Amino acid sequence: MLRDHPELRFEQLIDLCGVDYLDYGAGADTLPAQPAAGEQRPPPAALASSRSDNVSRQESADPLPAQPAGALTSGRFAVVYHLLSITHNVRLRLRTFAPDDTFPVFDSAIDIWPNANWYEREAFDLYGIVFQGHPDLRRLLTDYGFVGHPFRKDFPLSGNVEMRYDPEQQRVIYQPVTIEPRELVPRIIREDKYGDVDAHKR
Repeated sequence: MLRDHPELRFEQLIDLCGVDYLDYGAGADTLPAQPAAGEQRPPPAALASSRSDNVSRQESADPLPAQPAGALTSGRFAVVYHLLSITHNVRLRLRTFAPDDTFPVFDSAIDIWPNANWYEREAFDLYGIVFQGHPDLRRLLTDYGFVGHPFRKDFPLSGNVEMRYDPEQQRVIYQPVTIEPRELVPRIIREDKYGDVDAHKR
């Protein structure tokens, strides 16, 4: 309907990306729902009217709904579609949430927009989001032996396994990550007379 309806005609899928909302709104950088004393924020109507024409050519008479910062009404994983209607010169951002947080599954959009192929493979590789009906859903950016999905918020910063070449076996092997703690104290080399203010007088 988004592609073929004459009043919509979103012929192009510009981008498709996955999102992980784990711990969304739990950080200290979120704004409180009500402004503090002396703090001034633009009203929602002003924010709505300041949007660029490239984002939307339709102006809404109603103000944007006021939602507290960090409010999330659905699950952990989402897929965001960025669509373009060349006919009407309108862009649309569509976000949909997975019903299951433990195993996020969406229907593939390849039948509607064929260029969704690699976008969906990227979302699968980085977030572990499965797209039903995808003809070749396999990793795109990480190695085939990679463990986990690196853009998930619960993925360890050091990773799970590391890959290296073993000269004895003459092949690439995988092994658990071994990261040595580094010494963060800077090493400064100073001369023996450093700090001696009278050294130049001698």
